[in-house]
Amino acid sequence: MRKLFDLTGQVALVTGCSTGLGVQMAKALASYGAKIVAVARRQQLIDEVASDIKKNYGVETMAVKCDITNTDQVNEAVAAVLKKFGRIDILVNNAGTGAVAPAEDITDEQFYNELNIDMFGSFRMARAVAKQAMIPAKYGRIINIASMYGLVGNKVAPCSPYHAAKGGVVNMTRGLAAEWGKYNITVNAICPGYFYTPLTKETLDSDFFQSNAQTMIPLSRYGNEGELDSAAVFLAAPASSYVTGVILPVDGGYTSM
Repeated sequence: MRKLFDLTGQVALVTGCSTGLGVQMAKALASYGAKIVAVARRQQLIDEVASDIKKNYGVETMAVKCDITNTDQVNEAVAAVLKKFGRIDILVNNAGTGAVAPAEDITDEQFYNELNIDMFGSFRMARAVAKQAMIPAKYGRIINIASMYGLVGNKVAPCSPYHAAKGGVVNMTRGLAAEWGKYNITVNAICPGYFYTPLTKETLDSDFFQSNAQTMIPLSRYGNEGELDSAAVFLAAPASSYVTGVILPVDGGYTSM
C-alpha cells in the first residue's frame, strides 16, 4: 500500500519555530517521519522545541538560531544544516510579524520592517535553501506561510503593511514556482485565517473579534490547534509532485465571501 504522506528520511527546515503555528507544523511533519530543523531567534526556545520533538516523535532534530533579516545568518544557517544532515528537502517559511495601526499613522520604519521580515525574510531563506540544497539535489518542497490578509483587505484590524507583505508573499510564491519548477522544486503558499498564537490570543479573545467571527467566518469560529497540519503535510509530501504555485487558504471560509 502506497504511503502518500511518508516523509521518512526527509529534512524539514521550519522558520519561526519557537512558538505557535511553526511548532505545530514542525510536529506534524515529524509525525510523518521528517527530521526537523527548528529555526528562530531565541535559542532557548528552539532548543526546547527540538528536544521535545525528538523525544516525542523519535526523529533527529536540530536547533539553529537565525535572524531571517540578516542574509549572512541565513546563508550560514543553511550551510550548518547541510553540514549535519547533507540535505534540505522541505522549507516552511513561517517566521513573521504584524504591525497593527491606522495606515495614516504607520511609520516608514514599521512598513519597512514588515516587508523585511514577512516578505524579504521568506525570500532570503528560500533563495539560500534553493541555491545551496534544492537546486543541486533537483528536488524540493517550499511552503510559504502567507495569510488570508494577503488575499483580501479588512476593516477590523488596520494593518496595511501586513496586507502588503503577505500579498507579496502570495505572488512571490507564484514567481518562484514558475522559476524553479525546472529543478523539480515546488513552491506553494498556505494562507491561514484566524488562529490562536501567543501574538494573537488577546486580540482574538476580545468581544469585538468574537462577534466578528460569527458574521465573517462561514464556520463561525477560529482555527483550532492542528488544523493547519494537513495542509503542510500535503504540500510537503513527495506525492504532491504536480502541485505548485498554489495559494491555499485555511481560513474557515473567510475568503469565500
